[in-house]
Amino acid sequence: MLGTILNIFKIPELRNKIIFTVVMLCIYRVGFHVPLPGIDQDSMAALMSKDSDSPFGRVADYLQMFTGGSLRQSSLFGLGIMPYISASIIFQLLITVVPALEKLHKEGEVGRKKIHEYTRYATVLLCLIQSAVMMAWMKGMGFVYDEVYKEHWYTFFLMGVAAMTAGTIFLMWLGEQIDEYGIGNGISLIIMAGIVARMPWAVGQVVSMTNFSIDAPASDIGPAKLIFLVLAFLGVVAGAILITQGQRRIPIQQAKMTRGRRVYGGQRQYLPLRVNHGGVMPIIFAVTLMQVPPILIGNLMKLKFLSESAFMAALNSAFGYDSFVYNLVYIVLIFFFAYFWTTVQFQPKEMATNLRDYGSFIPGLRPGRRTAEYLERVMTRITYVGAAFLALIAVVPTLVMLWLEIPFTVAQFLGGTGLLIVVSVSLDLVQRIESNLLMRNYAGFMDGGRIKGSRG
Repeated sequence: MLGTILNIFKIPELRNKIIFTVVMLCIYRVGFHVPLPGIDQDSMAALMSKDSDSPFGRVADYLQMFTGGSLRQSSLFGLGIMPYISASIIFQLLITVVPALEKLHKEGEVGRKKIHEYTRYATVLLCLIQSAVMMAWMKGMGFVYDEVYKEHWYTFFLMGVAAMTAGTIFLMWLGEQIDEYGIGNGISLIIMAGIVARMPWAVGQVVSMTNFSIDAPASDIGPAKLIFLVLAFLGVVAGAILITQGQRRIPIQQAKMTRGRRVYGGQRQYLPLRVNHGGVMPIIFAVTLMQVPPILIGNLMKLKFLSESAFMAALNSAFGYDSFVYNLVYIVLIFFFAYFWTTVQFQPKEMATNLRDYGSFIPGLRPGRRTAEYLERVMTRITYVGAAFLALIAVVPTLVMLWLEIPFTVAQFLGGTGLLIVVSVSLDLVQRIESNLLMRNYAGFMDGGRIKGSRG
């Protein structure tokens, strides 16, 4: 491993890509702490820390995990990269239902550049809407200084909207620069950097709660809890690597062609189908949707005629983050979105057509409809396994919080979705570095060759 790391810095091109990527991520972390003027940062941070276990506090934590931004401070990158991600998801869904976009997508590189241009315009529109809502929210919560609110509110409002929009556009530009001149997926690396930056704080909280004395309170972490926590962390990491790299390889036989006295083709290859085809998208969709009921019910219970309702009290208890109903609905939504995202992204008919056009076929199956049905059946089965693992990963933080009495803000970084994102992006980065090493006849990270699951 040490020799491989040394080989990385022996290749000038690879070394420059890694240094460029690190510099871009450092610029992102610096901009993350640049505050908007006119906002009382101390009162905003104090209120958000006080309400960390509230529904809105959970939303703020999840958005910081998934977007690289933060609702706990009014920074230049407060919106994070979420508007760009939302716009990309919208256009990915529209490609499957809008014939004009589907035709444009099939035109190759020119069509994809045009769709990417539309995605940028949609990102700006979403930034304007979300930043305006956030500015209005900060005004309603009293985070804006009185002199700014009374004398320069409209100017300040336009300045805040323009600044947060520019911040998101700058993050999008940083991601594109990493894609072109660095190594790895730029947007994914920005999200991972936001998660990794908070992990030392979570580990520090665990250390501060550790107490090995005999009369330690139940809320502290003793030797048994600490060992279980470490083993659970390693188990989640190993499981995340396994499910991320897991593939179902379908044998593909290439048809033989005779030209003169020579016979070409006939090689046997494999079509890799990922077990977790949807990645972390099903969890992101499920988390986003599950934040709505607690916030909605909490606001309804503030009304006088509903505050004493037994039905609303039972409903509020059922959709608490530690309730069985909430987690059951959460798991069901993960399964639903896993199949939904796989249906949107995986096109068995198009794949079967491409195999037939290239003169390949699955042994024992006729090209065309039978092949498409077989691929769809296999993907349905392996998606169930992937969705089950995602559901298990998603509830790990809640189980750790309930069983070990650890704050959720700590538990979500020692397992669960954030860890899955870090593992997925790290594996992609390592595989790209390894490909550059092998291309230049250097040894990879593994003694036996490439990392398993990195082919195809």
